[in-house]
Amino acid sequence: MQFLIERLPLYLDGAWVTIQLTIGGCALAFVLAMAFGILGSMKHGLPRAVATVYVEVFRGIAALVLMFWMAYALPLATGFQLNDVFAAILAVGLNVGAYGAEVVRAAINAVPRAQIEGTVALNMSWFQRTRLVVVPQAWAQMLPTFGNLVIELMKATAVAYLIGVTDLTAVADQMREATGETIVAFSGALILYYVIAQVLIFGMRLLERRANRKLGRTPPGGAGLFALLRPPKTGTKVGVAQ
Repeated sequence: MQFLIERLPLYLDGAWVTIQLTIGGCALAFVLAMAFGILGSMKHGLPRAVATVYVEVFRGIAALVLMFWMAYALPLATGFQLNDVFAAILAVGLNVGAYGAEVVRAAINAVPRAQIEGTVALNMSWFQRTRLVVVPQAWAQMLPTFGNLVIELMKATAVAYLIGVTDLTAVADQMREATGETIVAFSGALILYYVIAQVLIFGMRLLERRANRKLGRTPPGGAGLFALLRPPKTGTKVGVAQ
């Protein structure tokens, strides 16, 4: 424990790099997921084809291989050398964004058909009904799976040290090589990864509750922070006849 306390600043520096990778990757993945997910839900064949190509290509490539390609192969092919952190963000963002696009497409397609027909009857344009009716309802359905993808993206950044990024895993490996304390060195990384994951989970749960509250789906018990810890009710009480 004394070892971890003494080297806590180094671990925190590595954790900050991991957080930057996670935030950057999530931002890129979210934009790509929304854009290609909406394209994939359209009736016209060309937008659906574009979305399908993106999803199938980047969903079928391992994030680590894509990361190596961005860092080492792309400079040879184009002559442009990407910053290591930026290369890692591109790799995880493109990879997770492909999974997210399928989540968005499925959530949009799950919106009741009557809602769409109502917007057509009101003479709304495609942009208006997508922005005002479809996406707000689909958003609440996307968030639980988005939460899982955010955690997976954060964990995928753990291999960024292989292309020279000094993230949390890199710091732990440096501590192991310097001291020979493998268990203690990686225990510090394990704890910090867990803490980061719990913060991300908590933030996604808050977003879920906010989205459901806007749709009138707030569960009984209020919307306070402690309500997040309460299990959902599975049914209603039935009175017994006297």
